[in-house]
Amino acid sequence: MLKLFLGEIKEMDNTQALAVKYPQVKDLMNETPIFWKNPDYGQSAKLPFSKEDILDAVARWDRFAPFIEAAFPETKKMHGVIESPLIKLDQMKKAWNDEHETPLAGSLYLKADSELPISGSIKSRGGIYEVLKFAEHVAMTKGTLKQTDNYAILKSPEYKQVFAQYGVMVASTGNLALSVGIAASTFGFKTTVYMSRDAKEWKKAKLRANGVDVVELDTDFSSVIPQARQAAAEDPNVHFIDDEGSSDLFIGYAVAGVRLKQQFDKQGIKVDRNHPVIVYLPAGVGGSPSGVTFGLKMIIGPYIHAIFCEPTHVPSVTLGMMTKLNNEISVFDIGLDGKTAADGLAVGRPSRIAGKVMRTLLFGSVTFQDPTIYKYEAQLMDTENITVEPSAAAGFTAIDRAITEVPAFNTANATHIVWATGGSMMPESERRVDHDKGEALL
Repeated sequence: MLKLFLGEIKEMDNTQALAVKYPQVKDLMNETPIFWKNPDYGQSAKLPFSKEDILDAVARWDRFAPFIEAAFPETKKMHGVIESPLIKLDQMKKAWNDEHETPLAGSLYLKADSELPISGSIKSRGGIYEVLKFAEHVAMTKGTLKQTDNYAILKSPEYKQVFAQYGVMVASTGNLALSVGIAASTFGFKTTVYMSRDAKEWKKAKLRANGVDVVELDTDFSSVIPQARQAAAEDPNVHFIDDEGSSDLFIGYAVAGVRLKQQFDKQGIKVDRNHPVIVYLPAGVGGSPSGVTFGLKMIIGPYIHAIFCEPTHVPSVTLGMMTKLNNEISVFDIGLDGKTAADGLAVGRPSRIAGKVMRTLLFGSVTFQDPTIYKYEAQLMDTENITVEPSAAAGFTAIDRAITEVPAFNTANATHIVWATGGSMMPESERRVDHDKGEALL
């Protein structure tokens, strides 16, 4: 598709052709931070998923709650429910306003997926959900499990033997690996994770400590996935979790819409024409923020607006959606190096699902330069005593552009939610290093 489009402008090279048709591509090529407003936002579209798919996933999570509570003691307080808090950031808002020309008029919150149980990141939603769905399938087809059973029985030696005959495989830069690896190995699946060079050493060590086989490849994430996919295809008993196109991952993330609606109701947060909610989501391959956005739109409605946040060196989803080429173009095609300190966002090519489903659901996106995420990470710790990893602070980089480009977002009735995607499992040594980098910029 990319070649066919570029062939229309024969006298120009590839990148020139893209920049002519889509002027902001030139800014992406120059690594200039941008605000891109999606021209198709709000239009009608036929979607491959439905609200019923989300509710089916909610029911599956509920069935597995007894198993999760039994297998992961940290979920006992929530009775096996894996969910994160919605935290109001009054002190962070004050600090943010002190350093910006245009103050933020509305409320500021953190959706702290950095505190999700088991793997400490947004990937606990999609990654663990797909493992649960596969485990349920195996237990029902190779065991005697029924939906009416107490799923805590899946922790029994009998089912451990059943699960041990099967494998789970995934490719990841880090956080998806943790969620899939920890969950799958707990069931007893033979678990293998392929990791790119962007993956942190502490994440590899954590996986190995949980009995996961870690395969390290000295290449970028987009190159790792095909190798992992091929390895999984060679064994019919191995289930491959495909970050580039899994519908189960996508729907697992979408359950966040149900959970956030419950938190809105409990905290009295209004969502309507006069009370817009703006949600800022870091984007790597695009699967998790797209799934979350789909869930928000299906469950909460038209007045909640999602903005994706990506590094200037790796704006893969922005590039794909802007050019309408989606996963058929990568950042390397426009001369970018794909390097970023935000390891979870270091993905050069977007997922097969993200751009297509988000075409009418995503309000827009913002790109940022790496140093800013360290600054906001440190500021969040200093003002609210909340720890996140660098990529999880990406949402803060988009607020200024959003409220200046869209004045309707900057009213006293607006609610702004930064989605913190990971960080609670970071070693203390990593936290100190990152905090020091951010402190130097404040």
